[in-house]
Amino acid sequence: MPLARTADLVHQAHTLGRGIAAFNVITLEHAEGIVQGAERAGTPVILQISENAVKFHRGRLQPIAAATVAVAAGATVDVSVHLDHVEDTDLLHQAAASGLSSVMFDASRLDYADNLAATTSAADWAHRHGLYVEAELGKVGGKDGAHAPGARTDPHEASEFVAATGVDALAVAVGSSHAMTDRTAALDLELIGRLAEALPVPLVLHGSSGVPDDQLRAAVSTGMVKINIGTILNVAFTRAVRSVITGDDTLVDPRKYLRPGRDELAAVVARLAAVVRGDELS
Repeated sequence: MPLARTADLVHQAHTLGRGIAAFNVITLEHAEGIVQGAERAGTPVILQISENAVKFHRGRLQPIAAATVAVAAGATVDVSVHLDHVEDTDLLHQAAASGLSSVMFDASRLDYADNLAATTSAADWAHRHGLYVEAELGKVGGKDGAHAPGARTDPHEASEFVAATGVDALAVAVGSSHAMTDRTAALDLELIGRLAEALPVPLVLHGSSGVPDDQLRAAVSTGMVKINIGTILNVAFTRAVRSVITGDDTLVDPRKYLRPGRDELAAVVARLAAVVRGDELS
């Protein structure tokens, strides 16, 4: 199918009162496994490449972006590609030329006034270049130790922030935390409802790997739209790879362990994409 645009996928989910899962890509195997899982679930998804993933690829966006876009464009379901957690404006300025249709500009490390100013400038540039823009307010916990666990996004402040910056979607702090490897996060569903009522743009949940299925369903039904998922994919991938490698000391062909890792990742994607979408996976 033709490469989808994030704006269209998020708008469709928002209009239907459903969620759409956005899965983090680190390697080509991630992109392939995510699309494999999405096709199994029959569900549109967003592939997202973070600034940290770009750093892993020696600071070069174009190679991993080109590979991810190619995988997305070859999918049998709608798939878009998104640049996530961008703090470097030079990287932001590479997004449009790399085939990506959206970007999350992250100035949440800054205080409110500086976040607002930086995000406004980034959103102005991105909109001039046809990009859909997500931002963050409320300091979602767990990312590089920089964000405060327990922080919550204030609906009134969020409303003012969206109006002033002109962003298209907002990531909010409601109880989830980045990089969780267990699924024990308890979301503030009442706050999600108030944020959804206060804001004219879709809400984004970061740190969703640590959120149990029932909480994900409840978050979407209460007003969350874009659900970001990363760490749980790496847990599944690594578990499968480790199992194969430790079982055979003579193994040297990476295809022998990357394939099981990719397949396990795809199984997790299929299940979670259906959960977020509100479907039952057969």
